[in-house]
Amino acid sequence: MSESCSHNCGSCNSNCGSRKPADFLVPPNAHSNIKKVIAVVSGKGGVGKSMVTSSLSVLTNRKGRKTAILDADITGPSIPKAFGMKDKAYGNRLGMLPCETKTGIEVMSVNLLLDNDTDPVVWRGPVIAETVKQFWKDVLWGDVDYMFIDMPPGTGDVPLTVFQSIAIDGIIIVTSPQELVGMIVDKAVKMAERMNVPILGIVENLSYFACPDCGGIHKIFGESHIEEIAAKHNIPVVCKLPIDPHIAARCDRGEAEEFAGDWLDPMVDFLEKI
Repeated sequence: MSESCSHNCGSCNSNCGSRKPADFLVPPNAHSNIKKVIAVVSGKGGVGKSMVTSSLSVLTNRKGRKTAILDADITGPSIPKAFGMKDKAYGNRLGMLPCETKTGIEVMSVNLLLDNDTDPVVWRGPVIAETVKQFWKDVLWGDVDYMFIDMPPGTGDVPLTVFQSIAIDGIIIVTSPQELVGMIVDKAVKMAERMNVPILGIVENLSYFACPDCGGIHKIFGESHIEEIAAKHNIPVVCKLPIDPHIAARCDRGEAEEFAGDWLDPMVDFLEKI
């Protein structure tokens, strides 16, 4: 450090050892007051990340908390479909207005902006990343107790943008029992650790099947290894969700708000303590 250092790294071209990293955090819209931001992530697709996101938002909303979902899966948005949302988002001179589900959960998704839900989003990474930031800083969210960010799978542009640009209170990692997925969980954990993002816990989806006829518990995907992986990183496995065709059927019908089951209650209780 130079003796004449002003400690103002923004106006200094020196590359000294005391130089502070640039702060990439983006403030939300001036008309938004968001208390807790929880990102729901997965190392790979198809493990039920959006189902967990929608179910957690329904459960927190039932507790009387004002809840919102930022759908950051720009190329594969599924949140509006899960809630049966048909209205399109619009804006005013202050910014964009989120749409609301039947029970008042606020949602912003690219599918609420497209003319047709089946229109593909064929955009390059920088455009996708900027869209996610716009959903954060240009949307008039108002007063929100819990915002859940439904992330795309993997460790690419969007997770990097969210972790750098948005003040995240923590992430929930969604996984499934297959041994291959364990390696992918390791990648998601290591990315979060590298980005200094708190990991709140792991939700294992498709963990088992409870047979309604014999009452037996069947491990369709084999024995889970998630406890070993969680212990290695000192992360709690908070919930294990069964294979339940009724959950998927309700989401397919746009009836996510009719979610019934107590499997995610421990995670909701955990979030209340943050």
